[in-house]
Amino acid sequence: SSSGNRAAPLGKTSSPLKATEDISFRCCSCTYVTRDQRGIVSHLVAHGDEQFKSHHPSMSSGSRSKAPSNTQKHKSDKLFKCKLCPQAFAHNYRLTRHYQTHTGEKPYKCELCQKAFARESQLRDHNQTHTGEKPFKCKLCTKAFARNANLRDHIKTHTGEKPYKCKTCTQSFPRKSDLKRHDQTHTSEKPFK
Repeated sequence: SSSGNRAAPLGKTSSPLKATEDISFRCCSCTYVTRDQRGIVSHLVAHGDEQFKSHHPSMSSGSRSKAPSNTQKHKSDKLFKCKLCPQAFAHNYRLTRHYQTHTGEKPYKCELCQKAFARESQLRDHNQTHTGEKPFKCKLCTKAFARNANLRDHIKTHTGEKPYKCKTCTQSFPRKSDLKRHDQTHTSEKPFK
């Protein structure tokens, strides 16, 4: 048995292969993570883990061909390549989602203000702006935010981090929106007249 190819549950559990809401299974040989017990088992079989082949013989022959071999999996993790830019993805659904950045497609529309989003998760985040819910709380002050991205930007005001640098002058800013506003001082555009 090869002890390097085992599943490590993320979270607390008494059984290493018991899926509950807060448990994910992580492969110790690569970056694969799943909440599905069968998923980790077939993944470990694909790695060639003898312990799982012997305990799950049905998965070691027939299903083996469906799962990528370790060498296939790691040779090229990004098999789905965008035809419009150099981006590549390990899963086709991510490529499909990526194409929305090129097409501008935003199929998820807010019913309250008609704003539209490329991803359902973005719409869910946006909906919190209407409910007034602010679950993302700063641990350094009393501010709270509807979106995690806004909290991350806010934390930069505490750390002094200013990653957004102006290409025209030497100024830098903690938030992208601050840089955009500043950039307008270098152009003739005056949106706040």
